[in-house]
Amino acid sequence: MRAIHRGMLAGWIAAIISACSAGDSEPNAPEIDTGRQLFVQYCASCHGASGSGDGPVAASLTPAPADLTTLAQRNDGVFDELAVMSTIYGDREIAAHGPREMPVWGAVFASEHAAAGQVQAAQIAFLLTKVLSDYVASLQKQ
Repeated sequence: MRAIHRGMLAGWIAAIISACSAGDSEPNAPEIDTGRQLFVQYCASCHGASGSGDGPVAASLTPAPADLTTLAQRNDGVFDELAVMSTIYGDREIAAHGPREMPVWGAVFASEHAAAGQVQAAQIAFLLTKVLSDYVASLQKQ
């Protein structure tokens, strides 16, 4: 039974990796909905449901959570997917911001899926980071 579960999980991961690597494809509605669910679960307490940095714990944080709806505006109209994914995953720290207050979600996602095995847990963590980044991209003000 466990081998079947791992096989199904591996197939699911391969399909998502293939879709993510297509490059020119936009996230579809189910992917955005999954991203929204992840955002509500992991991000909204700090960044707010709308992503504008006004979550229920935002006032107690220094520095204040970023307004995620203006990331592209603050970057000459370009949403820097790699920077966003690196920040979510935990690979990127900004020295000017001081110590990292934001959780390292890549490690959290991987630990939540550790039963799948180390490699698959890392792949799942990457994919969840990608889906979450796609959702943040959908929040951008025009």
